Amino acid sequence: MFASPATQARAFDLPEHFTKQREARIAFANQGIYNGVLGLALVLSQWLFTGMMPIAVARMLLLMVAVVGLYGGLTATKKILLLQFAPAVVALILSI
Repeated sequence: MFASPATQARAFDLPEHFTKQREARIAFANQGIYNGVLGLALVLSQWLFTGMMPIAVARMLLLMVAVVGLYGGLTATKKILLLQFAPAVVALILSI
């Protein structure tokens, strides 16, 4: 969300001139806040719920992260499969 255009270009295998465009900056900010909220929800679910509920909420959120990671990996750059999809799937499997 707050990364420089150069960092975003490297992360998503895009030309830097593209990541400097206003529309691209807005899209990256939206993606960043979405991912940040999902991550925060994962962490907070451990303190906000009791019993088996934190595990159920974490699994649901991990599934969402995996779906978004899979979509990003198929549409944006394959690196997302390794950086977002795979860790979510591993965490999901370990939670079973």
